[in-house]
Formats: sequence, structure tokens, C-alpha cells
Amino acid sequence: MPEQIPSKRDPRYLRVMMDRANELARAHGVASVFVGIAGREGDLLVPEFIEFVESALRIEDDVYRLLRERAVVLLADVERPRAEEILARLRMDFSARFAPSAEFEISLGFRQVDSGSGGATAKEILPQLFS
Repeated sequence: MPEQIPSKRDPRYLRVMMDRANELARAHGVASVFVGIAGREGDLLVPEFIEFVESALRIEDDVYRLLRERAVVLLADVERPRAEEILARLRMDFSARFAPSAEFEISLGFRQVDSGSGGATAKEILPQLFS
């Protein structure tokens, strides 16, 4: 019986995302970027922003929600400068459409996984994304 992929709400799903980035780097020499999205606890716009980002991503990209106001995004086959451009554009688009007040604040952390990097682990990457 084939191994079942955990649901996106299951903490093991983050491992699936890490494995995918590591495989792209190791077998194909393709960089990927993990992005940490974090907002203030209780901010009602942050979950909406995370959903907005998820709806705008390509099929090869992915999102794992750690908490209501925190998520990890995997952007496959991009390097950090491109990932920063993508998130900046999405943030501006979201703010223009849904968050006209200056109170919408999120922080973004980036970590690129390169070929020859030795692979990504949650223990290593999560502190970098949310520091």
C-alpha cells in the first residue's frame, strides 16, 4: 500500500515539504525557498493574508499553517530574490484590496535551500524563518 501523505493540518506535512525541497536541490540542482509568515496574535487580517497567498501560488508551491497567525510557504524552483519579489507583490496587492489601514503588519523570513546545502530540516529552518 502506498504511503499516505498527511493532511496540510498535520505537523508531519511540514516534513513532506522539507523532503520535497531537499529532493529538488539534491536530485535536480534546483533551489527552493521557505518563507515564514508571522503576524500579531489575534490579528484577523493575517489568516486572510495567508489564504490570499495560498490562492495565488502555483501548483508546485505549498503552504503549511503552524498557527492561525503563522505559516510556512514553500516556493519551489525559485531563488531568494525572486521569492522576496513574489511576497512583496502579494503583500502590496493584499493591502491595496483588503487592508487599507496601516495596522496590517506581518513579518516575513526567508531561507533558501540550494543544491549541496546538506538539506533542510525543520529544526534548522523554523528558527530562521521566525526569529
